[in-house]
Amino acid sequence: MFCTLAAWLITKAGHPFEQPQEYDDPNATISNILSELRSFGRSVDFPPSKLKAGYGEQACYVLDCLAEEALKHTDFSWKRPAYPTEELEEEAITEDDAELTLNKLEEEIEEEETDNEENFIDLNVLKAQTYRSDMNESTKQEEILESTTDAAEWNLEVERVLPQLKVTIRTDNKDWRIHVDQMHQHKDGIESALKETRGYLDKLHNEISRTLEKVNSREKYLNNQLEHLVQEYRMAQAQLSEAKEKYQQGSGGVTERTRTLSEITEVLEKVKQEMEEKGSSMTDGAPLVKIKQALTKLKQETVQMDIRIGVVEHTLLQSKLKEKSNMTRDMHATMIPETTIGAY
Repeated sequence: MFCTLAAWLITKAGHPFEQPQEYDDPNATISNILSELRSFGRSVDFPPSKLKAGYGEQACYVLDCLAEEALKHTDFSWKRPAYPTEELEEEAITEDDAELTLNKLEEEIEEEETDNEENFIDLNVLKAQTYRSDMNESTKQEEILESTTDAAEWNLEVERVLPQLKVTIRTDNKDWRIHVDQMHQHKDGIESALKETRGYLDKLHNEISRTLEKVNSREKYLNNQLEHLVQEYRMAQAQLSEAKEKYQQGSGGVTERTRTLSEITEVLEKVKQEMEEKGSSMTDGAPLVKIKQALTKLKQETVQMDIRIGVVEHTLLQSKLKEKSNMTRDMHATMIPETTIGAY
């Protein structure tokens, strides 16, 4: 209900705001409401968790601010109050059980007997009826009135309707007379209480004045007795301030030197690391073993290459010898027919 009312007020203030649903995240809804409240220039000095309950001082504050912004947006202005005109009433009867005389209420008694629900007579109705009866009596001609009612019956009737002839004045708390009486009562109570408490207050004032005078005199005495100590304290304070300034200056130099020392230490650490890497590489025999293995492998590959070269040379020599023998055989073959042809 709080979120719905706040959303409606924000919309009335000119900022469109979506109505929150039942299953929405309450934290997100409250944060949106507070952001809108801040956009109006209102201060929020309490955590959003205070609005989760939906009631309390913070919730009333938020609704009050939003209502003011909505009234400003709609150009609402308060008008002067129009008080209803009240007729002057006659002075009320102060006694609660004021009895009415019988000679003025003959006709009213007969009307009152027919109404069994009302046990008391309204004063305004009684006044109107009395006024009407007076008007009726004034219109009648003056004549001598004679009673034909038996006295015993009259007394019985009086005893029967006597409880109904009482008027009860209902006090209205809004009446200014009651307020004036209350003011006078409160004034009398304040004056009586003031008479009793004035003596105590005067006595307390005198005691406080004497105590203040004693404190002032003691303070002056202490100041006079401790003047030299105060001077020494001031001098010590001045020396302390000078020492603090020197300490600050020296601490500034120490800070600079500390920074330089840290830089040098970092460089030294780097150099040590490089030296350790070089020393480990020099003392390590792994590279030498690898070199020896590589040389052995090269020697093996060289022997294999020599064998292959010898085989290739042998094959080439055989091919050359074979080719040479073939050439000589061919030459002999060509020379034999020529000799035979010359003999023939």
